[in-house]
Amino acid sequence: MLPFGTTHRLGAGPLQIEELPPWVESMLTSELALAVFFGICVLEGAMLLRFMPSELVVPAALALIGSSIPEVIGIVAIAVVGTTVGQFGLFCLVRRAGREYVLQKRWFPITESKLERFDGWFDRWGRLAIPVSNTMLFVRGLLTVPAGLSEMDGRSFVTLSAVGSLSFQSILAALYLLGGHLLA
Repeated sequence: MLPFGTTHRLGAGPLQIEELPPWVESMLTSELALAVFFGICVLEGAMLLRFMPSELVVPAALALIGSSIPEVIGIVAIAVVGTTVGQFGLFCLVRRAGREYVLQKRWFPITESKLERFDGWFDRWGRLAIPVSNTMLFVRGLLTVPAGLSEMDGRSFVTLSAVGSLSFQSILAALYLLGGHLLA
């Protein structure tokens, strides 16, 4: 960790940040950065992340926290656990409160017509839809609601969600690292 008050260049890839303010840099180079990152991932998994696209969460963490092999592995692991925790929270909420409750909430970003389409995906593809959708851009986590309303048990959901999240977060990390090498 750098002494408080110093600045330097962070990021080795396409998302470089020049001359961070000392207080921001100290947060992003401490253990607190990983806790903040975990919290952001939980919000993303629960479909509550509004201040940045989910596709930028891992690349931003790699740029700000570090992109060495151990850091990449740690960041991907934290992202998988965080997003899975968030999705499981939404799964449990839907299971207890029901579809109508979630649809009435302002924080839930999906309309009933779109949710019906995802219900169809889940009905057609079953359990396979969870990891596949968690790997896809723009539909990550949207099958959590149909899964929560189904007969799927929590353990199966967590496993399938984590597999899809691992795939998605690994692809993002690989693209970030590849982009850094191509732009270097």
